Formats: sequence, C-alpha cells, structure tokens
Amino acid sequence: MPQISMSEALAALLAIAPLLAVGFVGNDAVRGIQSLSPPLRITLPVVLAAPYILVALATHTLAARWLLAYLLIPVAVAGLLGLAAKLDPGQRGHLLDFLVLLPLGLAVDLRWLQPAWPHGLAVIGKLVLLDAGLYGFLGVRQLSGVGFDLRLRGRDWKIGLREFAFYAPIAIPLGLALGFLHPHWGGAHPALIVPAWVLSFIGVALPEEIFFRGWIQNLLERRIGRTAALLVTACLFGLAHFNKRTRFFNWRYVLLAAIAGIFYGRAWRTNRRIGASAIAHATVDTIWGALLR
Repeated sequence: MPQISMSEALAALLAIAPLLAVGFVGNDAVRGIQSLSPPLRITLPVVLAAPYILVALATHTLAARWLLAYLLIPVAVAGLLGLAAKLDPGQRGHLLDFLVLLPLGLAVDLRWLQPAWPHGLAVIGKLVLLDAGLYGFLGVRQLSGVGFDLRLRGRDWKIGLREFAFYAPIAIPLGLALGFLHPHWGGAHPALIVPAWVLSFIGVALPEEIFFRGWIQNLLERRIGRTAALLVTACLFGLAHFNKRTRFFNWRYVLLAAIAGIFYGRAWRTNRRIGASAIAHATVDTIWGALLR
C-alpha cells in the first residue's frame, strides 16, 4: 500500500471537512455564510484551493494553471449562483444554475483536472469541486429541497435498500446476459465489505447523488415535472459513465447506470433525502465490486 504523507492526509481532511460540516450542521453553515458581506461571501471559497496547494507543495508539482483553476473555480461558482439567486428568487431553475452544473460535471467526468494530482489522489480534487458546489448551491444560492443530511435515519436505510432490492433483479440478469457482469469472489475478507461500503458511500455515492439528484433532478423537477426529471436525470447519469472501463463508449455501462439512476432517483424523491439514494448507490457499487465485477 502506498505511503500517504502528512500533507496529503491533511489535504484529504480539508477536502472532506466541508462535506461533513454541511452534512451534519447544514442550516448553521448556511446561516454563517449568509451572515457574511456579499464580497466576502463570494470570495471566501478561495480557501478551497488549500488541499491542492498542500499536495502540490509536498510533491513538488505546483503549477500555476492548476493553482489558478482551484482558486478561481470556487469563486466563479459562488459568483454565478449568487447572481442566479437574485435573478431567480423563486428558485424555478435558472440557466445560470445549469451553466454551473455543466462544467462541474464535465470536469469530473472527463477528468479535466486530474493531471493536477499525483496518482491515487485525484479523488481529493473531486471532493474540492463538490465542496465548491455545496458552498454555492446551499450557502449562496440557498437551493431548497436538496436533502443533503448525513444524520441518516432508519427510513433512509429502508428506502435505499428497498430501491436496491428493486434494481438488483433487473440489473444482475441483464448485466450477465450482456457480458458486462461476471460472477467472481475477489478473495477479500468479508469484514472488508463494511469499510468498502463506507468508502464507496463517501467517495462515490455522496458526490454523485448530490450532483445528480440533489441538484440536477431537483432543479429539473421545477421545470419539467417529477417523472420527466427522473427519466432525464437517469439518462444523464447513465451517459456520465460512457467512458468508464473503456477507451471509447461503454454502452453497457451507460444502460445499466441509467436504469440504476431511475431507482436512485426514486429513493431520493421519496423524502427528498440524499442519504436514501446514496445508500442504494453505495450498496450497488459494493456488491458489484465484491461479487460481480
């Protein structure tokens, strides 16, 4: 296992801290951001560049273009969403909301910023972009109905596992028939299933569910209705996987991810809780990794 330096560990903690802060004390965090003067509220996200700076200095890879990217992107997100809040106080969903979401999503999906990070640490960059989005959409835009709360409830587990149970009988036979899934046992100790689930929940499920369900599906519902928003978001979620496990277009992954997106979207919209959809998502990923990759 590669050694992680103190600077890299600190960078990871700084990247995950805003996620945890919003997840556990969201309302207090939003009130604190709103209490700031408008100029400070918009410029404060420059601090989100700290994880990149720490890692780059520790690994002697500091580059001006990446530094500028991590300094300016969070501020641009906050500025655009601050403008959206003024232009769309009724939160019907403004073009600026989607102009923020599009480059954020593409940056992660197409790995635009991945070269800024040493091998194995790109997930920190993904979390930094998520932090910028959380700050902008919740702290500045004050978007309602996102449902991001890490104080998981029993009902979150019930709904999340229910949607997993609905999805599995569809996905497993279809994935096997398409040659996308292959039964296996990777030799991992069963005790590692729980930590694998936790890592999947934090590193994959939460970021993707906040982005696709809390932001995209949430905003689309206000424009095109619940059913259409569910289906469009599921398709977008599927397409976001086009370049996974392939050099070209992985249509099998797109299809299965799009179907999964329907069930994740159902889990989220039941009580508008990210926790429920993230539980379903992390469970699918963990079972897939352990038994069907």
